[in-house]
Amino acid sequence: MKKVLICGATGFIGKNITLGLAANKNYEIHAVRFKRPAYKTPSNVKWHKADLKNPKSVDKLIKGMDIVIQAAATTSGSKDIVSKPYIHVTDNAVINSYIFRSSYTHKVKHFIFPSCTVMYPSSKKATKENDYTGKIIDKYKGAGETKVYLEKIAKFYSMLSDTKFTIIRHSNIYGPHDKYDLDKSHVFGATITKVMKAKNTLEVWGTGKEIRDFLYADDLVDFIKIAIKKQKSKYEIYNCGSGTPITVKELCEKIIKLSGKDIKIQFNKAMPSIPFNMFLNTKKAKKELGWFPKTKIDNGIIKTIKWWKENVKV
Repeated sequence: MKKVLICGATGFIGKNITLGLAANKNYEIHAVRFKRPAYKTPSNVKWHKADLKNPKSVDKLIKGMDIVIQAAATTSGSKDIVSKPYIHVTDNAVINSYIFRSSYTHKVKHFIFPSCTVMYPSSKKATKENDYTGKIIDKYKGAGETKVYLEKIAKFYSMLSDTKFTIIRHSNIYGPHDKYDLDKSHVFGATITKVMKAKNTLEVWGTGKEIRDFLYADDLVDFIKIAIKKQKSKYEIYNCGSGTPITVKELCEKIIKLSGKDIKIQFNKAMPSIPFNMFLNTKKAKKELGWFPKTKIDNGIIKTIKWWKENVKV
C-alpha cells in the first residue's frame, strides 16, 4: 500500500481529495487537520491533528510517506483579497517551506501541489502554462507572488532529489464541501447561496462581465489520480480547468435557471470585485496525462445545488 499524506484534509479541496482517494484501497490515507474536526471517512483513512507551522510536527507527519498532497492553505474570498491582501502571504509561505523541506529530508516519492492561476495576466484568450509573464495584478499580487515562490521552491527541490513534483494551476474549483458563507466564499459558492436564499433579486458584486473558468471538484480529484500514475518527468506545471470561458453574469443566469427560481439580477458596482479575465488552455494535461474535464457546467451546477440543499443550513 502507498502511504498518502493529505495536508489540509478538512478544507474544501482537501476534503474532496481525501474522500476521492480513499476509495482506492491500495492507498493508506493520512489526513491532516488542525482547528476543524475530523469527519467520517473509510477505514483506510487515519487522522492526524497538527499545526503545520511547527517544523517538528511536519517532520513527524511526513516521515515514511510515499506521496504528499499539500492542500493546506490560508484561503478566503474576494472580499478579503481586496481588503486584506496580506492574509494569504505569511502562513502559506511558512507552512509550505517546512513541508517542502521535510519531504526532501524524508525522500517522499511524489509531491503534489495545488497552486493557482492568479499569477497569470488577465486575458480573454485561453491561457497556457508558459503565458506567465511575471506581472501580477495588484489585487492578486500577494497570493500570486507567494504561489510563484513556492512553485520555484518545488523546482529547486526537484533538482536536489528524486522526488517527483506536480504543480497544478487549477481554475476556480466548485462543488461539495465548498465555503458557502458570503464573507469567505468565492464567486461560485457565494452565488449559489445568494440564489438559494433570494426572494426577488440576486445582488452581484461588480459588473458581471468578468470571464472565469470553473472546474467541478471531482475533475480535480481525477487529475490527481491520473498524475500519480502517469507523470513521467520530475517536475511539471499543469493547467487544470474546464477550458470553457463563462462570464460571472452567465454563471448567475445558469444558477438561477437550474435552481428553478424566478429572480432578477441586480449588479452592485460599489462592492469589491476583481476586474480579471481568465480561462485555461489544458492541452498539455490532455497530451501528457490523458486528462480532460468530464463535468459540464450545467451538470456541475445541478449537483452542487442538490448538495447545498442537503448540507447547508440556511
